[in-house]
Amino acid sequence: MKNNDKGNREVFIMESSGVKVYNTNEMLAWVGDFSDRMNVSPEKIKMLNICGKKKNVLPTIETHKRVMIFADESQPDLFYELWEGGYGDYDMWIGWGTSADGEVETCKVKEYMDKKITKPIVIFIINENTREAPRFGIRNELFSKGSVNYVGHEIRAVIMNLLSCDVADTICIVSGESIVIEAAMEASEGTIIAVEPDERDMRSMQDNVSKFGVNNVEIIPSITEENMKNLPVPRLAFIVASKRLEDEIQTLLKVNPKIQIIIYTLELDMVVSIKNIFAKYNIVNTEVLQISVSKSDKRSVMVAQPSPWIISGETI
Repeated sequence: MKNNDKGNREVFIMESSGVKVYNTNEMLAWVGDFSDRMNVSPEKIKMLNICGKKKNVLPTIETHKRVMIFADESQPDLFYELWEGGYGDYDMWIGWGTSADGEVETCKVKEYMDKKITKPIVIFIINENTREAPRFGIRNELFSKGSVNYVGHEIRAVIMNLLSCDVADTICIVSGESIVIEAAMEASEGTIIAVEPDERDMRSMQDNVSKFGVNNVEIIPSITEENMKNLPVPRLAFIVASKRLEDEIQTLLKVNPKIQIIIYTLELDMVVSIKNIFAKYNIVNTEVLQISVSKSDKRSVMVAQPSPWIISGETI
């Protein structure tokens, strides 16, 4: 097998037969095989096991130079997702059998875009041009052009810092479409509960989930005990303030009495209301933050952006 010039992206695929779940020895054998083939240390390969699991494949590829994906029939349309994500013209090396030393043949991702995965398969992707770093503040033009007015990406970067997502976190986000996407990327082993009361915003949310390939997002129309009962318990809630705020907080406290809460609002009057609601439900350690961002226009004139208040607190 020959490697392409440095900087090009490649996709390598190996397929195993008769095995439904990869065991440790099989996965390590694949890692060792491609480590030797690519002359790269195994520690520089990101392993992603998506067999029967909801994992974020495209964001992982976007933020890692080398990704080894273990998949099975639970991800039948993975080839199509790779093609749709912009990998269609990349080369693939395909082999069969449980042994990592079998023969290989080459083809393009787009040649497999219509093929279904019906048994365990390994996909190895090299993306040398990417930067292996967290990416807070995705630019708004990259999101779906639907009904949503997205918060400025500079402000979103601050919000993401406040959320402090753990890799296995569960976070409930109300009417924060772009925040959902970035949080889902950070909490790649967890669950993001996206609450979208507006049908148009829900469609935009679904478009963004598909576009960015985040599979750990659960979309619900409202915060009710019925809607939340089959979902993981959230550690934190990020809520864009509305007339439903008190009811949403009351329900979230029933779901998790120790939940942390962060509220976003552009209305000064709402800040006072939020502090009163927090006091009513014994939410303490309240912090109020206002974010101001000014950007130069085409004439080099500084133009102020909307300046939101962010109010956070936690229960006693």
